[in-house]
Amino acid sequence: MPAFDAISLIKWLHFILLSIAGGGAVVALLLSGFEDEREDLRGLAATIWKRTVSWGFRLALVVGIGALLIHMRNGNNLLLEHYMHVKLTLVLIILACSEMAPRGLAVGKRGAAMMALLLFLLTSFVVYNQNIFGKKAKASPMPVPMAQTAPDGAMHTDR
Repeated sequence: MPAFDAISLIKWLHFILLSIAGGGAVVALLLSGFEDEREDLRGLAATIWKRTVSWGFRLALVVGIGALLIHMRNGNNLLLEHYMHVKLTLVLIILACSEMAPRGLAVGKRGAAMMALLLFLLTSFVVYNQNIFGKKAKASPMPVPMAQTAPDGAMHTDR
């Protein structure tokens, strides 16, 4: 029976929380478009954002920090990876936009909510394509021609 793998569980929880937050953001933005026409939906987008999206992003941040600490404890310092710097910068901006979004949605302004969703998608792109950030191609060494001995015993090269 395999041993308990804490990092896999934490990554899965991080993914679930981000899925909830991202899906809630899409739903809240869709609902905000209908609030102008339907009185019964007024304020629903802000409420969904505040209860689902904001808490999803907050908890995902806490779980993500936990995953980062477990990686560091296991000797894998992800902070040395360039993509992680890009990701953490985007995460902080997402959190700021996410915290401003409910107040904006309550008065019919969608800017912060749309920016949070856009940055969420951009962060997903960065994480999925992490190998394109900060990786430099290593120069392969030139092959050294091997010396060959001729039948007469003299050394010759392939040049």
